[in-house]
Amino acid sequence: MQDTFLDNKNLFNLLFEAASEGIIVVNSKQIVVVANTAAEEMFGYKKGQIINQHLDILIPKKYHHRHHNHFNKFLDNSEKRQMGHGRDLYGAKKDGTLFPVEAGLNPFKMNGEDYVMSLVIDISVRKETQRQIKELNSELEEKIKIRTLELRESVDDLKDLNLDLEEEINRRKEAEKKIKDALQKEKELSDLKTKFLSLVSHEFKTPLSGILTSATLAEKYIKEEQQEKREKHLLTIRNKVHYLNNILNDFLSIERLDSGRGQYKFSKFGLKRLINEVIYNANITLKDGQEINYPKDIEDVELYMDEKILELILSNLLGNAIKYSPENTLIKFMVEFERESIIFKIEDQGRGIPEKDQKHIFERYFRAENALLDQGTGIGLNIAKTHLENLGGTIEFKSVENKGTTFKVKIPMNNSYTEN
Repeated sequence: MQDTFLDNKNLFNLLFEAASEGIIVVNSKQIVVVANTAAEEMFGYKKGQIINQHLDILIPKKYHHRHHNHFNKFLDNSEKRQMGHGRDLYGAKKDGTLFPVEAGLNPFKMNGEDYVMSLVIDISVRKETQRQIKELNSELEEKIKIRTLELRESVDDLKDLNLDLEEEINRRKEAEKKIKDALQKEKELSDLKTKFLSLVSHEFKTPLSGILTSATLAEKYIKEEQQEKREKHLLTIRNKVHYLNNILNDFLSIERLDSGRGQYKFSKFGLKRLINEVIYNANITLKDGQEINYPKDIEDVELYMDEKILELILSNLLGNAIKYSPENTLIKFMVEFERESIIFKIEDQGRGIPEKDQKHIFERYFRAENALLDQGTGIGLNIAKTHLENLGGTIEFKSVENKGTTFKVKIPMNNSYTEN
């Protein structure tokens, strides 16, 4: 059971290791099967020391019995939630030191086995901040008492003392507001990362199951008259691997943008080479009867841009056109020139975007109402818009539900952007 989980570990490893919070996955027996570096360092262990160990080593001894009961009830209910529900939670480091934590739980199944993924955050700084707020409040209340006594003793100083009190209270309110805002942002970030990990788990699990099934069936078709069935399953494997590769590219692009490492590698390259690469990758995912109409004899102008980022943007838009269009439809990939800019248009005859969803379409993780049942992460358009804004370009669209969508990307042909 553990070996099966670890077989898939390499696909998740990049995402787990990039997270700054601790990620721990246990099986139904509370044995740790996966833990990232942040979790090991948080609990004071070296690489791999907590793998195959019981979860009890990370929990204070006095809570062991209570935790076992909570864990079993959690598996029975099998729903994502935060641990603690108002109670203070503590983790136990290797040297026995206890420290406050916050943990979000996300149950899932893989190959018929139950697992629980936990996102663990060391909240020692938060607890210290709360202690300081409490201490500050006590000090302020004491000062107010002293000021009140002084007011009674000296009416002549009333005005000055009132002003002093008002200033003191304003400082207190301002400090509390800043700290509360910081705590709220931390909670929102924690919720976002929990949602992100749940999304990653779901988006990888389905294609991996498909790959495993097709590979198993393909092994059985060894006779010459069975080659057509074999090729069908091999095509399924190629398509799902291509899908997983696109997801990884999207996640890596988000990580670069969010961490401030969104540097771009500018170079000169031909327009024809870019178009051929985008069309070649898209052809792999075409449905039966779908066709891409693109300019084959276009002038081979030279662009100065980050070629890989531009290819990622166009491939994402063309992939969406294929995914959300039915079989036997035409998808148009058009290129136009406008002064010092180049315009790419991708037009499909698909399901379109509902009007009420159009204002949210570039928001991260947003999925339109008529696309909720399709595979997807809801981050591709957000990535495309962010990159284009950084590179001096624009993206816009027009869409009519059940008729189709046209996306328009405009970029400068010779970008004046200079790397720092």
